[in-house]
Amino acid sequence: MSNSSSITQFLLLAFTDTRKLQFLHFWLFLGIYLAALLGNGLIITTVACDHHLHTPMYFFLLNLSLLDVGAISTTVPKSIANSLWDTRAISYMGCVAQVLFVLFLFGAEYSLLTVMSYDRHVAICKPLHYGTLLSSRACVHMAAAAWGAGFLYALLHTANTFSLLLCKDNALHQFFCEIPQILKLSCSDSYLREVGLLVFGACLASGCFVFLVVSYVQIFRAVLRIPSEQGWQKAFSTCLPHLAVVSLFISTAGFAYLKPPSFSSPLLDLVVSLLYSVVPPALNPLIYSLRNQQLKDAVWKLITGWFYQAINCSSSSP
Repeated sequence: MSNSSSITQFLLLAFTDTRKLQFLHFWLFLGIYLAALLGNGLIITTVACDHHLHTPMYFFLLNLSLLDVGAISTTVPKSIANSLWDTRAISYMGCVAQVLFVLFLFGAEYSLLTVMSYDRHVAICKPLHYGTLLSSRACVHMAAAAWGAGFLYALLHTANTFSLLLCKDNALHQFFCEIPQILKLSCSDSYLREVGLLVFGACLASGCFVFLVVSYVQIFRAVLRIPSEQGWQKAFSTCLPHLAVVSLFISTAGFAYLKPPSFSSPLLDLVVSLLYSVVPPALNPLIYSLRNQQLKDAVWKLITGWFYQAINCSSSSP
């Protein structure tokens, strides 16, 4: 019987053993990864460079894009490399780092999405108090609290997970190191501590979810009282994308970590993990930009500015 200290590496899930399909997986994941980097990078650069977007809503959106870049960079590049080099191995410390950063970044993202719902609630329900309740200092404190809460929870979770006795092989049925898959390798009753932490985390997440629901109930009640159709459209254009992102993230991540073992299957686990770890970071820029005209205009202004600058530089060069 061996414990986690004697394991030098883990074996991640191989999508296929066929070399041609491995290359297909490589190009598919590479395309998704580059699209996520491009979309989130454009949002980060646009918000940072355009002073018209230096408002609380776009400040939180910039933080969300930073978290998305970090989250998808934690899991997808390793899977891409494994497909390219036809291997499944990830080192023990590499697995520890993946668990830590996945929990940290997605925990911080969930906290930040809760903060963003508060921002929308104040903007629509208490517009006269918006500048006071969401001052620059308050926004920085709330964002720092979201990042800090995610890191502390991830640190506690990771330390407890890798203190468990692992004796059921070292193969993980997932394309990255995920806590539910690691728990399946445990042969000790000490895994109940980790289950307890998962339940504790679920209680905290439920509290955030209740806050989100209450916020959006009040938001929609306030929106329905807006007399103009233009006011409705402006309110929904900022709220609906956020609600879509929150719904996808909560439903898939909650199911992945809290589903009963009887509901577990390799295909189901893979699909759910893709839906909460890969899809949101790649689609968030698209979801937020499609219904936000101000952000679309700022991104287009930034791209055309780069384009004209490149033309001027090339025409002025000898």
